[in-house]
Amino acid sequence: MQCPLRILELKIACGQTTMKSYDVVVIGSGIGGLVAAGLLARYGRRVLVCESHTLPGGAAHAFKRQGFTFDSGPSFYCGLADPSSCNPLREVLNALGESIAAVTYDPLGHYHFPDRTLAIYGNAQRYQSSIAEFNPQAAMELKALTQKMLALYRPLGSIPTLALRADGWLLPLLVQRFPRAMLQLLPQLRGLGRSMGDFVAETVRDPWLRRLIDLECFLLSGMKAHETVAPEMAFMFGERTASVIDYPLGGSGALVDALLRGLHRWGGTLRLGTHVSKIWVDHNQVEGVVLKSGERIQANKVISNATVWDTYNHLLDETDLPANYRQKFLEIPTVDSFMHLHLGIRAEGLEDLTVHHVVVHDTDKDITTPGNTCMISIPSVLDPSLAPAGHHVVHAYTLEPWDGWQRDADYNAQKEAKAQPLMKALRKVVPDISDRIVLKLIGTTLTHQRFLRRYKGTYGPAIAAGQGLFPGCKTPIKGLYRVGDSTLPGIGVPAVAASGILCANSLVSPRESAALLDLQQAQFT
Repeated sequence: MQCPLRILELKIACGQTTMKSYDVVVIGSGIGGLVAAGLLARYGRRVLVCESHTLPGGAAHAFKRQGFTFDSGPSFYCGLADPSSCNPLREVLNALGESIAAVTYDPLGHYHFPDRTLAIYGNAQRYQSSIAEFNPQAAMELKALTQKMLALYRPLGSIPTLALRADGWLLPLLVQRFPRAMLQLLPQLRGLGRSMGDFVAETVRDPWLRRLIDLECFLLSGMKAHETVAPEMAFMFGERTASVIDYPLGGSGALVDALLRGLHRWGGTLRLGTHVSKIWVDHNQVEGVVLKSGERIQANKVISNATVWDTYNHLLDETDLPANYRQKFLEIPTVDSFMHLHLGIRAEGLEDLTVHHVVVHDTDKDITTPGNTCMISIPSVLDPSLAPAGHHVVHAYTLEPWDGWQRDADYNAQKEAKAQPLMKALRKVVPDISDRIVLKLIGTTLTHQRFLRRYKGTYGPAIAAGQGLFPGCKTPIKGLYRVGDSTLPGIGVPAVAASGILCANSLVSPRESAALLDLQQAQFT
């Protein structure tokens, strides 16, 4: 008996069915995948995005329950409504002819320690003044550290991410188009490869400030200062100082919707509920993808927005990649997954509530200890449309390792127990929160694996500064590329958006990418 795949091949050969064909197929509709897809559609390529979930957006998707709109992942943004911002996502939306509405705010949040609460401002002077109320020495050292970070940020920030590509054309383009920025970068070249911890060691003596910088690095990269690359933190310092802190009206789903509008505006296609089971490779050349349904879609370029582990373990056969190469990347360490607590609460009496909070339960414990550092976002403070009238939507999360989780008779009890540090953190912000809850949803590592199809529910690689680079977008297979948080430049919405830009520009000629860059610069100068 002939196998179904062979029968399909015979039908195709006999002209009994038509195989759909695209220039590029993107696997996954996370921010990196949508950015790459939208730009390639903008460049005139026929693009299809295949998303296995029924909702687009990957780790940044939004979902609704009982009138509440929840962010599934990221909750902090900069420069979304600022056309001059260096935020790569903002640059892409400009290029796609899309915009979003956003509300600005400051302070950007509060850090709650056992002995004090610290207001955190985007404005550098206000931030330093806030710290000076508790520790004048720390404020002076933070000012010196900020100056070092801004010196690194200024030349980097003057080069649009939209100008970048991941091939040999990059350096000639940068020298030709941005000679001043390249000259300014020369004294900073050493800093590009250093960790934030190196800068802290040179500048900061106060132990309390060192722990604070560790916390801010952890919130950005999932790792502490000595493991976080300095340019990543330089962009955080720079954007907080030079641009605006804002939140998209409609939540993270509004960002995804804007990218989808741009994709469709330029002729791209999204298919939801479309699970890719294999990347179709023949003699080291991508031919397209095979869906779970058995359908094959032809494309000589495929971009995987899945993690490196899911791409190389599941989407490719073991023999598709050189054994040493495959093993090297499968052994990349991961950032732990998260416990997520999504709440709908009654809002009466909470008129002075602010949007973002970080609670550190025990300063004697490492901040990376699961449950010790809890992040809280209450975006309906800024956008009341996210919750029914008289209510707030709450998103709290903390690191949680993969090991020890399984769907068994104890699963629900384990979920409740692991959510307790989050409830304890929320009581620091809203003391009577338990009495206010009208909707409660708990997400675990298994939730992330199931709905986001992420290896062990992880949020990306834990590649420490100086211990290696994030993989680039290219692979040894001709026509196969990768984007997302397990590729350069790494974890976070700006980083994954940049990965999509790097990949898309590398798939078109320098002339095409330069023309788009010229158009954008003319529009915003």
